[in-house]
Amino acid sequence: MIAAAVYVLCALTSLACAVLLLRAYARRGVRLLLWSGLGFVGLALGNAVLVVDLLILPARDLSLFRSLPVLAGLAVLVYGLVWDTR
Repeated sequence: MIAAAVYVLCALTSLACAVLLLRAYARRGVRLLLWSGLGFVGLALGNAVLVVDLLILPARDLSLFRSLPVLAGLAVLVYGLVWDTR
């Protein structure tokens, strides 16, 4: 029960961070905010798939499907960090 609440709260927190970062990018136009927001979108999707994997479909193994959005989000974030430092 507590684990389910933690998983859901982690997904909601990642989503809130993504929304706040992308809203700040829309107002200010700083590209690092865009890359960070997109990175958090990937993390939020990974957390959402984690909730589905462990709570809704516990008999199925969705570990690959929950790792792919996290990998994509981190790749976007690293690309943005490297791109904006030049």
